[in-house]
Formats: sequence, structure tokens, C-alpha cells
Amino acid sequence: MDKIENQYVIDALNSRESWRMFRILSEFVDGIEQMSGLPPGVSIFGSARVIPGSPEYNQAEQVGKLVSEAGFTVITGGGGGIMEAGNKGAAEAGGHSVGLNIELPFEQSPNPYANVRLNFRYFFVRKVIFVKHSVAYVVMPGGFGTLDELAEALTLIQTHRIKPFPVILMGSDYWGGLVDWFKDKLMGQEKIGPGDLDLIRVMDDPQEVVRAIKQTVIL
Repeated sequence: MDKIENQYVIDALNSRESWRMFRILSEFVDGIEQMSGLPPGVSIFGSARVIPGSPEYNQAEQVGKLVSEAGFTVITGGGGGIMEAGNKGAAEAGGHSVGLNIELPFEQSPNPYANVRLNFRYFFVRKVIFVKHSVAYVVMPGGFGTLDELAEALTLIQTHRIKPFPVILMGSDYWGGLVDWFKDKLMGQEKIGPGDLDLIRVMDDPQEVVRAIKQTVIL
């Protein structure tokens, strides 16, 4: 019994855990300091598994280019696939191309197109930096991580924890089923409020995406 109780105490707090707080604090400080001098950011999310030259990659590259040309900082997760494409479009347009890289045992390695790079160990710190420095989210086809960032933004906007900003799902073929499920299940069973679906916009054209952001966000 004593052994079990001691286990809970150790799990709750030990010297290693307390020192970890300094690492967390340093990630917040570094992230805020490096991002503070940049223009407002548009974050582009999507799968790291998309290959260069594919339609999704080319579309993300175009979005990054147009967003950069419109005067915004392009922010991605810093990895490959759609993240790489977004950073590439911004960098080749001569803009600010930010990669918020996360340390993972697989998939994630920094792409060469981010001209501002930050490295994170903790997902929650990285999420704060995304939200704090973004004035819009462009969510392209992706997996669990992409869905996580989407849900995080919608939750914070819905609960009035952050100022509302455009959340654009890019790719009606990819996201249509999810949006239909939102309508049929979440809205149909009153799990979300009447206006909550208005937080999301679905688009296919990069030009339309940038126009929508510019109509909402004033630089």
C-alpha cells in the first residue's frame, strides 16, 4: 500500500518534473520573441505525407505564395508535405516563411523552405504560438494532427477564449463528408450551437482563400 501511495506522489511531482517547467517556459519565451516582429500570420495545416508535385502540394504552394504576396507571414508546422509546400511558396515569393517544428520519433523533420525556424518539444506550447500569431487558419487535407489543430481553433473561438478569425477548410471533396457529419450529427443532435458551423468556410480556389482573409483581416 505504501509503495502504491508513494508512486502517486512521485508521479504527481518530482525534481525532474519541476525542472521541466523551465524547459516549457523557455519554449514560450523563445517562440514569442522570435515571432513578435513578424507581420500577422496565416497558418497552413495539412499532411506531412503529401508528395511534391501532387495536386495538394501544388495547391498549398500556391496558397503560401499568395498569402505572402498579400503581406502576411506564412506559418506551418515546419515539416514536409503540405507544410513544406506552404513554406516553399512563401519563401520563393520573398516573404516570411515560418516553420514551427515539433520533435517526433517519425515523419517530422524540418523542411528547407522555412526562413524562420523554431523547434518545440511540447505540442501545447506550439499550439499557443500558432494561435497567438495567426489571423487565419487554412486547413488542407491532413490526418489526426491537422484535425487536432482545427478542433483547437474552433473550440477557442466558440468559447470566446480568442478573437474570432477565418478558419478555412480547403478541399471540398476531402472535407465535405466531415462538414456533412457536423451538420447531421453535431448540429442535428444539438451538440453545437446554431451559429457554430458559421465558424468554418469550405473553399477550393487559392485566390478565393486569400480574398476571404483580406476581407476579414486588415493589415
